[in-house]
Amino acid sequence: MNSIIIGGAGYIGSHVVFELLNQGHQVTVFDNLSTGSRKNVPASATFIQGDILDEVALQSAYQSSNFDAVFHFAALKAAGDSMIDPGLFAKQNISGSINVLNAMVHNGVKNIIFSSSAAVYGYPKYNPIDEKHPTDPINFYGFTKLEIEKLLKWYSQLKCIRFAALRYFNAAGYDPRGRITELERNCANLLPIVMETAMGLREEVLVFGNDYDTPDGTGVRDYIHVTDLATAHIKAMKYLMIENKDLTVNLGTGIGYSVLEMITLAKDITKRKIPFEITDRRPGDSAELIATSKIANQILNWEPEYSELETILQSMWKVYNN
Repeated sequence: MNSIIIGGAGYIGSHVVFELLNQGHQVTVFDNLSTGSRKNVPASATFIQGDILDEVALQSAYQSSNFDAVFHFAALKAAGDSMIDPGLFAKQNISGSINVLNAMVHNGVKNIIFSSSAAVYGYPKYNPIDEKHPTDPINFYGFTKLEIEKLLKWYSQLKCIRFAALRYFNAAGYDPRGRITELERNCANLLPIVMETAMGLREEVLVFGNDYDTPDGTGVRDYIHVTDLATAHIKAMKYLMIENKDLTVNLGTGIGYSVLEMITLAKDITKRKIPFEITDRRPGDSAELIATSKIANQILNWEPEYSELETILQSMWKVYNN
């Protein structure tokens, strides 16, 4: 298969690139390098620097080869920031995705694997969350992801584009084989912040709220190793090619860990002090988000392989410490 990976120099995208190449696929990476790194793109992949808001550059990239599928990772993702500057998130995530889809239509590309999010669900009415759970985002980032999913459904109906929307929870970890060494820039997720604090690059970890209805009062999340996500993306691509059906699935482990549990285990693995401070809750955060991935297991024959918490943290510390 011949695929274009939009955002392929970024954190998740670069892991997908390596897994695609491992399986003998042709890969072109399209990335503006705002958070990704050119060093994360292997020499065997074609690289095009460009932005999804630049329609001319995007069309040119599509015309450079006869692509079978698009993997779409290019998006702003900091939920807290989305509540401060919704216009920026709407432009980059929603308008950018419209450009991606229109370029597909114009160039006859029929399959897209989309990086969605558990943020589409909002406050959980039950845990673990399945795909039948109501979608009601509580932050603007989640709203943009849900709107893109709706766009995908319309383009499927009107333009015969097949899509897989993969709703994953908290991506973490680094390539177990050590092929990706460049850190994600401007990352606002918990575990990179924990690692930066262990390295002394930050003074402390801010823990947003300790009065949630959880065992220790801090937020509980489901963490999934990025290599497991990469495997799921490729299985989703093959599903679209073979079954010619749309797909929306969760990707998670079904196990939740609190913020304080993560910090404690990170201390054990890094052998470093990780100071933290309890501060106010952030708007748009929920107490607990845990996934069930039964549909992905049944339809894609997918199961997490690297998502034990120790494996995730050890793979991250290896990269950060080096």
